[in-house]
Amino acid sequence: MTEQQLQKSSLWGSSRLALTIVGFFGFINLYALRVDMSVAIVCMTRQGGTSINSTISCNKTDSGYTAVNDTRGDDVIPCRGMDDDYTFDWDKKTQGLILGSFFWGYIVTQIPGGWLAGKYGGKQVFGWSMFLCAVATLLTPWAAQTSITLLMILRVIAGLCQGVVWPCMQMLFSYWAPPLERSQLSGFVYAGGLGVIWFVVWTFVVYDSPLKHPRISDKEKNHIVTSLKRDIDVTKKTVSTPWKEIFTSLPVWAIIVTHACANWGTYTFMTNIPSYMKDVLHFDIKKAGFLSALPYIGFWAMTNVSGQLADLLRKKGLVTTTTARKIFNSLGTLAPAVFIIITGHLDGNPGFAVAMLTIGVAMSGCQYGSGFIVNPVDIAPRYAGVIFGISNTTGTLGGFLAPIAIGIITVDKTREQWQIVFYIAAAIYTVGALFYIAFGSGEVQSWALDTDNDQELEVNLNAKSEDNEDETQI
Repeated sequence: MTEQQLQKSSLWGSSRLALTIVGFFGFINLYALRVDMSVAIVCMTRQGGTSINSTISCNKTDSGYTAVNDTRGDDVIPCRGMDDDYTFDWDKKTQGLILGSFFWGYIVTQIPGGWLAGKYGGKQVFGWSMFLCAVATLLTPWAAQTSITLLMILRVIAGLCQGVVWPCMQMLFSYWAPPLERSQLSGFVYAGGLGVIWFVVWTFVVYDSPLKHPRISDKEKNHIVTSLKRDIDVTKKTVSTPWKEIFTSLPVWAIIVTHACANWGTYTFMTNIPSYMKDVLHFDIKKAGFLSALPYIGFWAMTNVSGQLADLLRKKGLVTTTTARKIFNSLGTLAPAVFIIITGHLDGNPGFAVAMLTIGVAMSGCQYGSGFIVNPVDIAPRYAGVIFGISNTTGTLGGFLAPIAIGIITVDKTREQWQIVFYIAAAIYTVGALFYIAFGSGEVQSWALDTDNDQELEVNLNAKSEDNEDETQI
């Protein structure tokens, strides 16, 4: 079979598409398990909250709850709508700690996750981590009733589990995604209480490489192996990591810096959109929950569109991989910076503010479709999991610092305080964009090319009969 024939292996009905689809639902679960507390905390906190020094007791009557011994002032409506054991007196600082505790665990397992995926394969590490995260999330209501400390411990555990997921997916794509399909496959996956069911499907459908898949067709297997041979030899297994070369590479630092800057903006809104809708735009709780989803619908759409467009431009030879990454990464950082600032000045027009917020968050999807998120697989396919683990470690700093900072800045929940939040996010976005433009690359680095230090794996690329050549069983 010639290389030209191999290039015609269809994506539709293929094992790599099955991996992409299951991975997509995995990331839907990932973000649902991550941001559920951000939405729930709006409803779980009693209206007005309480300060740490306030004292209040409530008497239950047939008509509801009434307050006695209230020392908080007249601007709070105590006990109103109190839902027995499921509403709590959490002030803004406490809410910030609860939301940020997820990222205390998330930051710890980034680099170990990349290393584990490289050594043992991404399938098992990804799958079992998501299963444990789902279990920890199921226990959250009980933990919230028991103590804040226990709730934060469970959020830390969820973060520990999710920290390995991104590096694992990078490692899987380094073995499964042909170069000219890389953006669209990655973009589809990264754009999205079913966690346990998903785990069962994942273990059946996904394998660490085409060589280990028992149901893949010969045609698809040969196509993937051949298209990747310039970047990575999938018949080898990594046994050593060039740490010095990684940490002295400017393209790697371009990913690290832009990741840290982009995540500050992403996490600012991922964990605080519901609060902003309520505090400044004055939407009620139910409406805030629905409208909070709109930016991420746009985000999902733009992630897929940018991935498809980037691969199309590369296939036609209109742009190099480096140019494509810089263009879409810039769109995904500079555009949100502009729309974030506009949003901060539109509290008198909440409909328009939601529109600007939606466009800003949607445009950030360009980073995921064809920006720095995909870049580790471009510059060092065999070490993509480790590189992403490093960059996501620094990126996660924004995950627990942003909610705490926002809790401190927006203590009075005013428009002016939220404008400060927006200006900070816009400035950080811009720094990341400029650094990536200066030092980013889409080419495989010399130190990342395969060497004789990698272990050979037994491979029979033509193990199946030719009659079954075009048949892939997902």
